[in-house]
Amino acid sequence: MLLRSSPLLPREGEHHQRPGRAGSAVVAGMACSAAIGLSRARPLHRQCGAALLAAMLTVTLVATFAAAALWQQWRGVEVETAERNRVQAAWVLLGALDWSRLILREDGLNGGPDHLAEPWAIALQEARLSTFLAAGGNNASLDPSYDTRDAFLSGQVLDAQARLNAANLVVDGKVSASAVASFARLFALLGLQAEMATELAAQMQKAQASIAGESAPLMPRRMEDLVWLGLPQTLVPLLAPYVTLLPTATPVNLNTASAEVLYASGATTDLADAQRLVSARQKTHFKNVSDASKLLGSGDSLNTVNFSIGSRFFEVRGRLRLDQTTVEERSLLQRDGGAVRTLWRERGTVQGLDEALAAAPPR
Repeated sequence: MLLRSSPLLPREGEHHQRPGRAGSAVVAGMACSAAIGLSRARPLHRQCGAALLAAMLTVTLVATFAAAALWQQWRGVEVETAERNRVQAAWVLLGALDWSRLILREDGLNGGPDHLAEPWAIALQEARLSTFLAAGGNNASLDPSYDTRDAFLSGQVLDAQARLNAANLVVDGKVSASAVASFARLFALLGLQAEMATELAAQMQKAQASIAGESAPLMPRRMEDLVWLGLPQTLVPLLAPYVTLLPTATPVNLNTASAEVLYASGATTDLADAQRLVSARQKTHFKNVSDASKLLGSGDSLNTVNFSIGSRFFEVRGRLRLDQTTVEERSLLQRDGGAVRTLWRERGTVQGLDEALAAAPPR
């Protein structure tokens, strides 16, 4: 194309004349120049493509590093926020525990039987924490860094002696036949094998002997720890509403125990009488053990060793929901007159808290 467009070449319609030697030299020079220009243009295009590719790679790397740095910053903020909420929730639950101890202390100083119409037995349904701070005139709600608008507190105080105590199975190193019979009735009522009560008592006896230095299972501290003694893990949620494990042997509180526990403990001969006992105490709580015996009309009166109308051990369950953080806590309290002390505390998922709050409306 360059050769055809050259002014030295003849145009159409013109006579073709053979150029001279000088003309041939000029044409050859122009052809060489055109060939050299094409050879130089090809590397230039290659260099532009490489530069564009390097620029795209640079932008990609910069965007990747920026996104990674932004994610690291976001993750650090989220972790710090979650940790702050967890610490704040722990302090609030500790305050709720002290509040429960104060209520139990006042109740202990007043004396009298423990029943479900007392202030400690009223369940605290989920409520905003700001309502408590405003009612108490707490200045913490005025601190802008302490936002309580999304903080919700709920909890309940339960009578631990309203359930069968696994510590009653072995007293002074000896298996209690009456306690084994009570657990056997409870297991049969729940559709379990009654022989499990005998096995549980035997393992409990071995665990108590291990304290003296003999090789045996570890002594459990909580009801969930009974799996150390061979109790299947799947049965723990089933037995939790009816069985507990306390440091010492305790009687069953007739004013707070459920119909199933009353029947299993031997207070009544059948479940219908136990339900009648529960219905009667809702109108008027029992002031002494003999009141329950008179209501049952049985010839044999209830003994004060296995039954009582007062309690020394209480379980406190609390939950605080702060933004997206939920902290649950469970504690065991022992009350001796006006002295209330905490035996143990644990944080985590509290089994049956939602069911307990739903089944315990304010009385």
